Amino acid sequence: MKQYKKIVVLNNDLEAKIVEDLLKDRGIPHRMRSYHDSAYDGLFQAQKGWGIVEAPEEYEDEIKNLYSALPGEIIPEEFPKDDTEPDSD
Repeated sequence: MKQYKKIVVLNNDLEAKIVEDLLKDRGIPHRMRSYHDSAYDGLFQAQKGWGIVEAPEEYEDEIKNLYSALPGEIIPEEFPKDDTEPDSD
């Protein structure tokens, strides 16, 4: 059995779902590990992120490239405030 290592930290459950779908579509062996622990009511997810992707080391670059191609942080915790004034006509 191949050794799996931590490849990337995921920010939220939507990002985890998208990454998992991408990895499955490409046939890349992986494990998704959530940091959620009901005993601590999600405390670790608030501090560390949603969880991680683990995979064999030979897939590390490919997974990191897929992850870095995602558009920014998917569904950020807080939407940026728009400080621009509306155009007055």
